Order: sequence, then C-alpha cells, then structure tokens
Amino acid sequence: MMWVIIVGMALILFFNRYLFLEPRLPIRLNRGVKEFLGFAVPGMLTAICGPIIFVKDRALNLSLDNPYLLAGLCAIGLMIWSRNVLLSVVSSVALFYLFRGWL
Repeated sequence: MMWVIIVGMALILFFNRYLFLEPRLPIRLNRGVKEFLGFAVPGMLTAICGPIIFVKDRALNLSLDNPYLLAGLCAIGLMIWSRNVLLSVVSSVALFYLFRGWL
C-alpha cells in the first residue's frame, strides 16, 4: 500500500510539473492565476520557518537569547537596508552562528 501511495504521488507531481513546463502544450495561465501563485512560495517559507524561529520545546520563545529569532530579525533588517539577497543570506547565516556560539 505504501508503494502505491509513493508511486501515485510521484505521478501526480510529474504530470503537474510536465503540464506547466512543456512548451509544446497549449496551457497558458492568465495574469490573475500567476499573481495568485506568486504568493505560494512566501506562504510555504513562512509556514516552514515560523515554527523553527519561534518555537522551542513546544513553547513560544520570543526571548533575546533565541539565536534563530535574532538572526531572522537581522536578515529582515539587512534585506530592507541592502535589497541584496546574497548579502542578507550570507550575513544572517554568519550572525546566526555567532549568536548560537555566543548565547
């Protein structure tokens, strides 16, 4: 049963990607759908990163000794200040390791 589910999910994923990436197929998305799909990635990243940043031992951790929170705030600040993705990612990862070793 597990193999049926895995193969079924793989087929669904393949055909889902194939329909939108194959240039010979006449499927075109209108502007509204493209704009709606533009919100999917930030939503998924927020859902994945939110618990990592804010939750520790199944409790909300908003203290200043949370290296994840401090590095996340630094990443937001660097992104607003510099508008450079590479600079903000590299700097915030370096700051995370600094905060983790320091705190």
